[in-house]
Amino acid sequence: MTPPSPYLHLPGTAREALAFYARVFGGRAQVHTLAELGRTDGPADAVAHGYLVESPVELFAADAVGEPPFRSEGLMFALLGTSDPATLRGWFDGLADGGRVVDDLQRRPWGASDGQVVDRFGVHWLVGFEDDAPAGE
Repeated sequence: MTPPSPYLHLPGTAREALAFYARVFGGRAQVHTLAELGRTDGPADAVAHGYLVESPVELFAADAVGEPPFRSEGLMFALLGTSDPATLRGWFDGLADGGRVVDDLQRRPWGASDGQVVDRFGVHWLVGFEDDAPAGE
């Protein structure tokens, strides 16, 4: 079974957001405009469907056309143990660039590390991993 994948409807920033996420997570952004898909319900160059290619994180986005754009309250996307600790630290820092750190990425009393960040597009992320300290520390 495939897990749920985020699909963001953004206020005209889907192209920028997908390029940002490709830089943070790796891979590249693939976008298809309304014009490419034969749609006339918005600006021809608006993103009708976009996604990350060759990325370890699955993410889709489009420009909100005829519907409200993405807004999040009480929702986080969890990247818990989805990669090695060094990669997750890099993702946290990348997501924080232009965003807001809610809770620093830090070691918790139970031995795991996690932190929260709201990126520049308003997406709330929980990033974490199990203890990566060498034995004896």
